[in-house]
Amino acid sequence: MRDVDLREYCDRITKGRRAEARVIHPGSVITAHWVRLKCQFGCTRYGKGYCCPPDTPTPDEMKKVLSSYQRAILFHLELARIPGESRKKNFVSFVHALVSLEGEMFKSGYYRALAILAGPCELCEECSKPKGEPCKFGQRARPSMEACGIDVYATARGNGFPVQPLREKGETQNDYCLLLVD
Repeated sequence: MRDVDLREYCDRITKGRRAEARVIHPGSVITAHWVRLKCQFGCTRYGKGYCCPPDTPTPDEMKKVLSSYQRAILFHLELARIPGESRKKNFVSFVHALVSLEGEMFKSGYYRALAILAGPCELCEECSKPKGEPCKFGQRARPSMEACGIDVYATARGNGFPVQPLREKGETQNDYCLLLVD
């Protein structure tokens, strides 16, 4: 299957959203050990969710996974602060669509399709891991790129996308998700 075959999948996710997608080589995805340290020493959710470290692939494991693929799709979602709209709701809708697309691609013959999302899992109000219970949404839950040690900034920039840290809450947020294809 050729890259042109993937365009229709890209369009399904980006249509009607402030989003774009590019077919990339997984070798352009940068992993680094410091990324998980930012989770461990900067995020209150570290170790408290099934999609957070240390329950996610390490940077070395992720690098091995990436090297076993020939194509991936990098999705960019712009989340502007618009009065009356919820950034979180728009992001969750995007993530649901991406995980559903992974399933569609699997059924279409891309049996290795795997989505890797952005930021902490938002499927539950409260993760069941601290209670020792199984994940309520195990079929839909996916780790974030950061949780797997992916340097999102270097990866986005290296593939021609804009990204910079937000300085104020009102700035447009740029989120990235990765779909490994074959």
